[in-house]
Amino acid sequence: MARVAVLGCGVVGTEVVRSLVEHADELHSRTGTRLDLVGIGVRSTATPRDPVVPTELLTEDLPGLVRRADLVIELLGGIEPARQLILDAVGSGASVVTANKALLAAHGPQLYEAADAARADLFFEAAVAGAVPVVRGLRESLAGDRITRILGIVNGTTNYILDEMTTSGLDFETALAQAQQLGYAEADPTADVQGLDAAAKAAILASLAFHSRTALADVPVQGIREITPADIASAAQTGHVIKLLAIAEVGRHGTVPGVAVRVHPALVPIDHPLASVRGPYNAVFVEAAAAGTLMFYGAGAGGVATSSAVLGDVVAAARNFVNGGKAPAESAYAALPAMPAEAVRTRYQIRIEVADQPGVLAEVAALVARRGVSIETVRQGAHASADDVAELVIVTHEASESALAATVVDLDTLEVIKRITSILRVEGN
Repeated sequence: MARVAVLGCGVVGTEVVRSLVEHADELHSRTGTRLDLVGIGVRSTATPRDPVVPTELLTEDLPGLVRRADLVIELLGGIEPARQLILDAVGSGASVVTANKALLAAHGPQLYEAADAARADLFFEAAVAGAVPVVRGLRESLAGDRITRILGIVNGTTNYILDEMTTSGLDFETALAQAQQLGYAEADPTADVQGLDAAAKAAILASLAFHSRTALADVPVQGIREITPADIASAAQTGHVIKLLAIAEVGRHGTVPGVAVRVHPALVPIDHPLASVRGPYNAVFVEAAAAGTLMFYGAGAGGVATSSAVLGDVVAAARNFVNGGKAPAESAYAALPAMPAEAVRTRYQIRIEVADQPGVLAEVAALVARRGVSIETVRQGAHASADDVAELVIVTHEASESALAATVVDLDTLEVIKRITSILRVEGN
């Protein structure tokens, strides 16, 4: 019999408890042992709960609960006390299952090392993309391959907002309010709309894929608050949609190999599979040397969906408990450094309003070329703010962030340029 402690009883915790209680016999058959729920650690036992939660198992003594468990399911969120409780659990030899992306992005190396030293399991499938089994795919199924790039939608809230702006013509604030009403966005949506949630997940994926510890601080982030209906309309005119993407890839800074990780809104061609990811769903593309391109797709949020990933890890941990095995450990042997943001290369779309007069395009093109940025296409847009103003939409060939930043500074000095309307990266071609 394996003694199981659940820490946290919010939306996901309640669904996990429901499965442990209502499907106990089935889980016994799948794991080879009975999963004995010995306690549910909560901040307040007085908080009203779903009737499925056994009130007699609720406790505010989380450290005491951890000490008497063989398997700890951490669903508290946040950094403390979750970090210390996980360290205590693995230190005592207990297996841990967590969905805490913020904790892993900030303190993953410490937790991985502690679990490895104690030969304890640390599972975290639910920390990245809800029910989508991308963590297990990277850590186990693709363990013998060489992954070169990850490109994905890993935040359901922002994908829902951008999808509604695209398909229903809503502005950002209206789409956000709708997402909150439907339960897709928190009352404080900052972590989602500013890209911080996606950045934490990107750091975890990069660490797994490239066997190099990647911290949240290594991930440049841009959120979606500044995306306007005009951006959405302009994207449609060029055959694109806008998605918030998490991107991790192996590159070079000079002659030094490194890992480049970033999160930002990007233009995605409408015929790319990521363009058709609707609502609060997640999808992750993995490019590997032998396997080629793989896509992981599914529900990225919600209590039921996330509990599926948690229970999958619970079954794996319980089987190891019975058989004396251990899950694959975190691997950081490659130790590739994080590439600086300015070294990352991609394509850009720059929308600018210019004086509607002869010679402007040639002047703009010459300035861009001086910075070593090559123009792929230029077209006249349809969103000029005045009769004597024209909009130019410039798409560049691949260029570095530093070259693009210098180009933007130079563009601001041209008298013929009225304003730079937006700058978006182009991905997925």
